[in-house]
Amino acid sequence: MYITCLDLEGVLVPEIWIAFAEASGIPELKLTTRDEPDYDKLMNYRLRILKEHGLGLKEIQETIAKIDPLPGAKEFLDKLRSITQVVIISDTFEQFATPLMKKLGWPTIFCNSLTVAPDGEITGFKMRVKNSKVTTVKALQSMGYETIASGDSYNDLGMINESKAGFLFKSTDKIKQDNPNLPAYETYDELLEAIKGAMD
Repeated sequence: MYITCLDLEGVLVPEIWIAFAEASGIPELKLTTRDEPDYDKLMNYRLRILKEHGLGLKEIQETIAKIDPLPGAKEFLDKLRSITQVVIISDTFEQFATPLMKKLGWPTIFCNSLTVAPDGEITGFKMRVKNSKVTTVKALQSMGYETIASGDSYNDLGMINESKAGFLFKSTDKIKQDNPNLPAYETYDELLEAIKGAMD
């Protein structure tokens, strides 16, 4: 039995932090896991910038409310879920992901949570488990599942390499060059065919 594990941002929806950087006019917030492999370092950097500008959860959620899934993402997910179990494994936070899950038809997502003060300031973040993507894939395998994984960033490489089959999707030239062994796709049709092929 197969479970396909997908990243969320950059694969199914636009990058939340990039959208918020543009909405808030703070270019420093454009940094993502495509640029910084160390997620703790990246999040602490983001929280410092939010604090400096007096921005909190409410402002980010207002931006998220305007974000739609990438064109074709929901249709791709619907087709994929008709042939295999699918889990979205993301380093985002439930406070960010919920409105996007509604727009994607409520797929299963494993993500993290934010610590938020009564005034809306984001004071910290709680990771579900260490190295959540690769840890989750190994846990699914320990339950007898074969995993297929796809993502676009540095933090997806662990789950991609740990899986029976793994694919880069809409990734950067740098990540593709650094991982020439990984098939890389740009369209949902290509990715769907690759996943089907891996299940044969």
